[in-house]
Amino acid sequence: MIRVLLADDHSVVRDGLRRLVEGAGDMSVVAEAADGQSAIRKARETSPDVAVIDISMPDLDGLEVVRRLLSERPKLPVLVLTMHEEEQYVVRAIGVGAKGYITKRSAAEQLLQAIRKVHAGGRYLSESASEALAERMAKGGEAGSLLDILSDREIQVLRGLALGKSNREIAEAYNISIKTVDTYRLRLLNKLNLRNNVELTRFAIRKGIVEL
Repeated sequence: MIRVLLADDHSVVRDGLRRLVEGAGDMSVVAEAADGQSAIRKARETSPDVAVIDISMPDLDGLEVVRRLLSERPKLPVLVLTMHEEEQYVVRAIGVGAKGYITKRSAAEQLLQAIRKVHAGGRYLSESASEALAERMAKGGEAGSLLDILSDREIQVLRGLALGKSNREIAEAYNISIKTVDTYRLRLLNKLNLRNNVELTRFAIRKGIVEL
């Protein structure tokens, strides 16, 4: 049996994923998590064979969760399951070590195939993720979105600000200083040519970094 950890902040989504996984016959759900910190803790407690991680979660974003999971268990196959189809998310996920990337609109059977493939040591990209990467390669790796000019940390700070978190809360989540958070905030305003946190929030919503 393939032992699977599911991390998604929507309980309805987790319920559907659990039923799908446990109905496959060759895998079981050993833990569920509604946020990034819980996902990391439950991975330590249960030692899953595969971790399925959503990108958008309340405290730590999914890419940071992937990074921390792999720092503790470098060989853990991690599959990113997300609503985001843009190439910059695919590139970032693969860049932090995810073995697979599949969108939530993909067929249910694709998720089971993806779990089996990354568990066997392979990689799996959904059709939309593959197309996104192909488009990036066709452009010679050039930036296709304003998000491409932002670092992973800048996106994390942007997401935290858009969710209404204080500089202190963001600093504690990512183990950085409050002053560093403010430095990133100023960089974001400058890079995106925006004036304040309200405009940063609007940008984050428009780009799908946070959900309404």
